[in-house]
Amino acid sequence: MTGTDDVKNIEGVIQSYLDGLHEGDAGKIASAFHPTSALTSVSADGELTITPRDVWLNNVKNRQSPKQRGLARHDQVLSIDLIGPTMAYVRLKCAIPPQFFTDQLSLLKIDGHWQIAQKVFMTELRE
Repeated sequence: MTGTDDVKNIEGVIQSYLDGLHEGDAGKIASAFHPTSALTSVSADGELTITPRDVWLNNVKNRQSPKQRGLARHDQVLSIDLIGPTMAYVRLKCAIPPQFFTDQLSLLKIDGHWQIAQKVFMTELRE
């Protein structure tokens, strides 16, 4: 597989994640994130927060989706860096207004498939 194929496959993983987030489809998100992955951020009061993937997916299942709420999408892939044959970084922006997120995603190619191994993100509140 060439680097171009890898980038296309990574773009597909990212699209599944962003579609799942907008649609509230935990299955789409789960397909993009490795089962051992977690979400890491620092809260407004400076506290480190680590949320395991399955806890997050449960939250997604139990809230009204941005699509159901009629919210516009704000997806923007800022960069895809293919570091090597089994590692990549993706930086993107997305939102569930009034929360706007910047994600730094670490992807690994496991058993021939790209998955998000870790998500580090920050949140901005906007009117």
